[in-house]
Amino acid sequence: MQKKNLKRCAVLAILAATAIWSGCTQKKVEPMTATEIADGAIDPALWGKVYPVQYKFWKQTGEPTPAGKSKYKKGYDVGEARRDKLDEYPFLALLYNGWGFGSEYKEPRGHFFMVQDQLEVDPGRIKAGGSCLTCKTPYAPMLQKRMGQAYFSTPYKEVLAILPKDQQTLGVACVDCHDNRGMALRISRGFTLGKALKEIGFDATRMSTQEGRTLVCAQCHVTYMIPKDKEMHSTDVVFPWSGSKVGNISVENIIKQIKSSPANGEWKQSVTGFKLGFIRHPEYELFSNNSPHWLQGVSCADCHMPAVSVDGQKVSDHRIMSPLKSGLKACAACHSESPEALRAKVLGIQDDTMVLYLKTGYATATVAKLFEMANKLEEAGKKTDKELYAQARESYEQAFYRLIFIGAENSIGFHNPKETMRVLNDAAKYAAKADGQLRQLLSLAGLSVPEKINLELSRYTNNRGAKKLMFKPEHEIKSPTSK
Repeated sequence: MQKKNLKRCAVLAILAATAIWSGCTQKKVEPMTATEIADGAIDPALWGKVYPVQYKFWKQTGEPTPAGKSKYKKGYDVGEARRDKLDEYPFLALLYNGWGFGSEYKEPRGHFFMVQDQLEVDPGRIKAGGSCLTCKTPYAPMLQKRMGQAYFSTPYKEVLAILPKDQQTLGVACVDCHDNRGMALRISRGFTLGKALKEIGFDATRMSTQEGRTLVCAQCHVTYMIPKDKEMHSTDVVFPWSGSKVGNISVENIIKQIKSSPANGEWKQSVTGFKLGFIRHPEYELFSNNSPHWLQGVSCADCHMPAVSVDGQKVSDHRIMSPLKSGLKACAACHSESPEALRAKVLGIQDDTMVLYLKTGYATATVAKLFEMANKLEEAGKKTDKELYAQARESYEQAFYRLIFIGAENSIGFHNPKETMRVLNDAAKYAAKADGQLRQLLSLAGLSVPEKINLELSRYTNNRGAKKLMFKPEHEIKSPTSK
């Protein structure tokens, strides 16, 4: 009898868990009487007169996020300097040396600061001109429509100067996500996301509300390419999705698109001399690639904009933060575990990601230094094996793009743990392969290669203008092929 009861309890527990996951959706926000906003109204204050609660939350994106709630995205208090990834991960200063990201790579602040953050960074970060404003200002669709191709290539500050003076530092606003005549979710960036969705066979005009709660975020929380002309002027902003499909925008296809695009010469890596492309904050691509939450129909807004009650009215929280920083209240809609237990799970995933990310990052940086050695031999007139060099370069680039895919994605692996580990493991394998190929090449050329490679990290971390290293790094690391 006792065994039967235990068995029955186990079955009920499984059914309960299944019910929790199969019904994994946020409590519905109560429908509101839609009030039409004037056409062309971009200033959020005008929308705030009609929707004051949402406007109040939106303004909170201009406040520091709670410090101490997250382990890897720690936030900051008023008056504190923001964290710079080049100080936290010195191998990035080596790998990104040669352009703006190698001078400064600070963690962004809230949506309120999107343009302000750009104006405060090293000028090298906005060399791509107006294209850099595509995700940052709600005026971008208007600018692109008015200026055409010139929008992308015109110097950044010249494009910004076209806007009303009091709106030039305005970040993402209501109009970016909502239709002004009924508050329906909409894709405002037809010239980027709209075009990319067509390429992967998705009709944005038929998107459901739940799909929209992810796709409006995918207008900006994606990676993109900035193709260049012969004079290195920007010509477009392109999402590298061609050949992919909804639910499977793989890192392999993203790399393939970058390597076959004019954007592959977007910048020149100093240590290797290679012209490369880049991968930026691919949150949508990682999350939508068959992640657990994606497969359960969970949207970005379910977790980052949970329903909250204000004076008896249920609205979406427009402050938009990591669930870790809002006490994991969004998770309670689907999960029965305590916030403490859920937090431990999240941090466990992130810890595993970080261990492999660091190992792979230093291994990839080691390969870059081996290329530097090979290039010096060529400069000195010594012949090296061209075929081995080409093979090593291909292996290195495959490792590099995978590494920065995960490093630039802002969840530290949580958005898709299994895919994150697969990508990083593949990056480590490619780095090890390139390491072996280069050591063979250098040995054939008569050079004795030390087991440990001096990465000379201070050379890259300290020489960043006013940006100085906050701690002393390890200058030597074992190569991935050493025992």
